[in-house]
Amino acid sequence: MGETGDARAPSRKRREVGAVYGAGLLQGLALVTFPAASSVFTNPDAYDLTSGEYGLMFLPQTIMAISAALLGGRIERRWGEKRVFLAGLVANVGSMALLVGSRFALGARAVALTLLLVATALMGTGFGLMVPALNRLASALFPRRVDVAVLALNALLGMGTALAPLFVALFVHLGAWWGLPLAVGALLVGLLLWSVPLPLDASGAPAASVAGSRRFWLFIAFALGYGVVETLNGNWAILYMQGVLKAPAALASLALTAFWATATAGRILFAAIERWLHAGTTFRLLPWVIGLAFIAISLVPASSPALGAASFGLAGLGCSALLPLTISLGGPDASPGYLVAAYQLGYGLAAFGIAPLQSRAGLSLRTLFGGASGVALALAALALTIRPYPSGAR
Repeated sequence: MGETGDARAPSRKRREVGAVYGAGLLQGLALVTFPAASSVFTNPDAYDLTSGEYGLMFLPQTIMAISAALLGGRIERRWGEKRVFLAGLVANVGSMALLVGSRFALGARAVALTLLLVATALMGTGFGLMVPALNRLASALFPRRVDVAVLALNALLGMGTALAPLFVALFVHLGAWWGLPLAVGALLVGLLLWSVPLPLDASGAPAASVAGSRRFWLFIAFALGYGVVETLNGNWAILYMQGVLKAPAALASLALTAFWATATAGRILFAAIERWLHAGTTFRLLPWVIGLAFIAISLVPASSPALGAASFGLAGLGCSALLPLTISLGGPDASPGYLVAAYQLGYGLAAFGIAPLQSRAGLSLRTLFGGASGVALALAALALTIRPYPSGAR
C-alpha cells in the first residue's frame, strides 16, 4: 500500500494514515469492551444483570448504529467526511465515559442499567459513523489497492477486538475492570486532538451508486447474516464457555480472545496472499469454515473446554476477512453505510435475540450454536451467487 494515489504531501498523508488506522484499532477496542466484560455485567456481586438484561444492553447500540450508518451519507454531504469522523470519535469517548461512570451506580441497579444503555447507544452511534467513514478514507488513501487497504484497516479493528478481552481479564484480575474503558477513552481523546488539524478527505474513494440493484440486496443479505454469526461468537462466547462448558473465567476470556485474534490474523493473512488467493475465492471459502466451527462448538463435551476455545478460534478464522471483503467487493453498488447498517441489524438479532430464544422457546446455547451453522451455509450459498465488483473497475 505504498502508492500515494493523490496529491497529498507524504508527511501529511502519513499523519492521515495514522489517524485512520489508529481509529480502526481503538474502535475495535471500544466496541468489544462491552461483551468482553459480560462476566462483570452478569456477576451477582457487580451489576447482577440477567441474560435478558445483558442482551437488552445491545438494543440501543444496534438501533443507533443502523441509524448512524444509514444517515451517514447524508450527514457527510452536509458536514464533510472529517466532521463525521470526529463526531464518531466524540461518541466513542462519551460511551467509555458512561461505562466507567456506571460503576459508581452499582448500589442503584436501575440507574446503572440506564447508564449502560446510554453508553451502548453512544457506542452504536460512534460505530455507525466511524466504520463507513474509515472504509471510505482508507479507500481514498490507497485507491489502487482498495481490497488490501480495507482488509488492513479491518485487521487493525480486529486487533483491537482481540486485545479487549485480554485487557478486561487483566484489569479484572487487578480488581479494576473499568481500567480498560478509562484507558480507551483517554486514547480516543488523544486521537481526537491528533485528527483535528488533518484534512481527512475521502474524495478519492469510489462513489456509491443508488441502492436497489440485485447485487446490492445480495450484499445486504450477506452482511446481515454475517452480523449474526460474528455476534453469536463475539457476544456469547464467554457465557457459552462458562455456562455450557463450565470453563474457568480465564479460559472463557481466552476463548473470546482466540476468536478475535484469529479473525485479525486471518485478515492480515488474506491481505498478504491476495495475489495468490483471489479475494473472491476467499469470500466463497470462509463461510464453510464458519459452519464447521459452529458444528464443532455445539459438539464439544463439557469435559473439554479447551477444545471449545480452539473451536472459537476456528470460527474467528472463518469470520476474518468476510466483512471487509463484503465492503470492498461490493464496490459502488453497495455503499459501506448500508452494509454496516445491515451488519448491525444482524448484530442486534444475535445480541438481544438469544435470551428470548432461551427463555421462551427453551433452546439451549448449545442448540443455538449448532443451528447457526445453517446461517453459515446460507452465507456460503450467497457467496456463490454474488458476483464481486471487479477491482480494476474502481
